[in-house]
Amino acid sequence: MTAPEQHGTPRRRVAVLGGTGWVGRHVCAALAARGDDVLVVARHPAEHVRPHAFERLDLAEASEARLTALLGDHRIDAVVNATDALNATDGWTRGEAELHALNVALVHRLLAAMSALPRRTRVVHIGTLHEYGDVPAGTLIDESLPPRPASAYARTRLAGSRAVLDAVRAGRVEGLVLRVANVCGPHPSPASFPGKLVGMLRRALAAGEPMTVVLADARRDFVDVRDVADAVVRAVRSPATGHALNIGSGEAVDLRTLVRLFVTGAGHPVGLIDERTRADTGLGGTWTKTDVRLAARLLGWRPRTALADSLRDMWTVATREDPLQAGA
Repeated sequence: MTAPEQHGTPRRRVAVLGGTGWVGRHVCAALAARGDDVLVVARHPAEHVRPHAFERLDLAEASEARLTALLGDHRIDAVVNATDALNATDGWTRGEAELHALNVALVHRLLAAMSALPRRTRVVHIGTLHEYGDVPAGTLIDESLPPRPASAYARTRLAGSRAVLDAVRAGRVEGLVLRVANVCGPHPSPASFPGKLVGMLRRALAAGEPMTVVLADARRDFVDVRDVADAVVRAVRSPATGHALNIGSGEAVDLRTLVRLFVTGAGHPVGLIDERTRADTGLGGTWTKTDVRLAARLLGWRPRTALADSLRDMWTVATREDPLQAGA
């Protein structure tokens, strides 16, 4: 759900970098629903962004001058950086140098390009809760917690977020960083845990076999992608600047509970699940729970979509778009 329209709020021209991705596509839709003009910037076009203007650009290679020209030619008022070096297209195993190219170097070039424009522009940078690193179970992760990223991915994501905050403090741009928890909901990236669940259930139903899921003993915060898009819309239009805000559900959910909610929400019995366990070696850590009070205070934002509804909608959209693979 997007923020309620405010009387007299001007129409904005917003560039969404990585607008064809999972989060990006929902951000584009939410901005357009508010009446903003959306420019999608990505390497390849996608059917779901056809309603918006599109600029083909390899952001990992784009020069500062090219970015400056792009933003200036389209008279962009605000930029949403929804890029992420880990994605379904390029895979999830990359070295730190490759991660740095998109998560850090691009951010610096973007900020330099925005600074070169004749008028002040606004940036909303979508970071990740993983920037804080692993925390003890029971910790409520608020913005005062010092980031201690443990992986190359998290280190580069933190470096990108810090670059944005440094640029704001220096007066070069205005804007916010949104540190987003684990995402769920419609159109998941196939490489994400929710996306893998969709694929596993499809295969199990097609084969008439149990759905085998290997789970870590972990509790994590999952937020619906549409609620994330709502936070981005509010951040684009907010007067707040220079903050990193946590965006999540405010709940730590056991992964077994999440899988069961997904399967039952898809209309199948829990007995379909063949659960197995493993030591946690993923990016998510064993515990995440966000404190979202600062986002509520500065943006008027709060999570609105229950996890069960998010997971049900995730499956419903998947079956509607590909009913044969879904076993319908």
